[in-house]
Amino acid sequence: MYELTDTGRATARAWMDELLATRRREFPEFPAALSHLPMITSEEALPALERRAAQVDTDLAELDAVLAANTVDGHSRVAALETEYLRAVAVAERDWLRAVIDDLRSGRLAWQGA
Repeated sequence: MYELTDTGRATARAWMDELLATRRREFPEFPAALSHLPMITSEEALPALERRAAQVDTDLAELDAVLAANTVDGHSRVAALETEYLRAVAVAERDWLRAVIDDLRSGRLAWQGA
């Protein structure tokens, strides 16, 4: 039988402290893609960004459903903090994407690509 030792418990607590307190570059792929936007035209970027925005909308709907289910099931808020965080990040990304998409559509954002 396996059991958590005092050393293991201390290690897990130190790991959690570091993960919670230290900001990292958790999602580098999308910013890397943005840095290479001049490789394509704004006309090519627009539909890709629109598809991403649609995916974010879908993710938000799923996160909202999870949060609603947690409330109905009587789970404590602490059990939902991960989902709340993911939702907040998704809302920020959605709002930013919509602003960029609007700027591309209006011509306020354009570049010479590809």
